[in-house]
Amino acid sequence: MDELGAVTKRRQRQPRPIPVQRGRFGVLNMGAARFDWHDPYHLAVSLPWPVFVGVLVGCWLAINLLFAMLYALGPGDIANARPGDFADAFFFSVETLATVGYGVMAPVTTYGHIISATEIVSGTAFTAIVTGLLFVRFSRPKARIVYADDAVIHTHNAQRTLMVRAAHGRLTLMTSASARLFALIAERTKEGSYLRRIHDLTLTQSQLPLFVVPWILMHVIDEDSPLHGLDAEVLLQSDVRLFLTIEAQDQALGATVHDIKYYESAHIRSGMRYVDAVTFDDEGWATVDLSRISLIEPEEAFVRPTVVPPWARWAR
Repeated sequence: MDELGAVTKRRQRQPRPIPVQRGRFGVLNMGAARFDWHDPYHLAVSLPWPVFVGVLVGCWLAINLLFAMLYALGPGDIANARPGDFADAFFFSVETLATVGYGVMAPVTTYGHIISATEIVSGTAFTAIVTGLLFVRFSRPKARIVYADDAVIHTHNAQRTLMVRAAHGRLTLMTSASARLFALIAERTKEGSYLRRIHDLTLTQSQLPLFVVPWILMHVIDEDSPLHGLDAEVLLQSDVRLFLTIEAQDQALGATVHDIKYYESAHIRSGMRYVDAVTFDDEGWATVDLSRISLIEPEEAFVRPTVVPPWARWAR
């Protein structure tokens, strides 16, 4: 008994394991709960659609099965229901929960009336909650922005430049687009401690009045840039990460939409450039091929076109 008691005390002294959740952007969240049951609203709107639909169907079945069991506990409380038939009790529960009332089956006892009244109130509340959640999930504005799989670094206007390409993935118009680019860089302080600091990378053009054609966001890597002096090998070893946020006004939705793109250091390609994703015909009409948004090529393979595109003839 003494040995068993000692083992029990040792187990009680052991700390409870801290849950580890794999979050976004390469971060492991220790102690963060994936599902917060104290905040059901946030849980309901953040679930993926298949899981959300599955939860709704499960709740609907659970409610109907519960009330069907309650009806089955009182034989004879439902008129025209076959005695001891659970299927009749279940389908009567479905009709009562939906407040349909076909008139074939109906409660005839005090017990049956109490259970059916309780189920009608529960069904009304359940329908109101589901309707509200569906409205919230459908009414949330969501951006449809397509990003290149890799960020590139190559020479542009005789300067090393970091570039990220993005495009609007819908046919609707987006206006007043603004973007910000951040870099998460590991640093060591003068005291020798290690930390990761977020730097705001200055863009040559951070706003667009019309977001129609692919947008190449550029950050010049000069002496003032946090990326200055970091070659391809150092970028990979220091685990530099990029965060791109875009905010724009969707004219079809009449609302502001937001989106974010995350690049790990392995997806920052030095010495590469984007292959053109926009072509022009003789009349100057542009054709955007979103399937080429992620195509890159070595910087040395770029051949400057000898034919001036129609949109640039005015500059001659």
